[in-house]
Amino acid sequence: MARRTFFSFHYTRDVTRAQVVKNSWVSKPNRENAGFFDGSVIENRRREGGDALKNFLTSALEGASVTCVLIGAETFLRPWVRYEMVRSFQQGKGLVGIRIHDIKNFEKETAAAGPNPFDYVAYRAENDRVYWQEKNGEQWTRYDAVPSMALADVAYDIGERKHHTFSTLFRVHSWVADNGYENLGSWVEAAATQAGR
Repeated sequence: MARRTFFSFHYTRDVTRAQVVKNSWVSKPNRENAGFFDGSVIENRRREGGDALKNFLTSALEGASVTCVLIGAETFLRPWVRYEMVRSFQQGKGLVGIRIHDIKNFEKETAAAGPNPFDYVAYRAENDRVYWQEKNGEQWTRYDAVPSMALADVAYDIGERKHHTFSTLFRVHSWVADNGYENLGSWVEAAATQAGR
């Protein structure tokens, strides 16, 4: 089944590489064979700031069943990528990461592999609520851009893991090394299934 997928990425550094992933369905016989529909927003809207952009991204995420984080060299630093990851968790979306640093840009250049963004956001379950944290430098701080949620409403099986980074729950693949062109649909489907969608 094709899933509506929201693509989260560092626009300035990785738009060319992101387009390779987002447009990979074009050469498939149909979108069903691709395994996903591109549900990401128009990236230029990211230039807006504050509450207007937050509301716009929240609305765009609501129509997706999976959020796919496209990981380049500096994706882990981007505040809106962090917002999209945490909001996706809160909304019970499937989450999956794909490393895209080894896709060539328009200048035929690859980039260095960046840290996993899922290592820089965390959930903490306490008193039947789930709260968020983010890592800046070496410090973990509260992340309040997304409201807390009831523990009973968490879509994923967190088991006894009551305080962990997102990387303990969500898989990361490599577009080049793991043959993303052929496997993106199955990665998206696995993420949706993990979230019970």
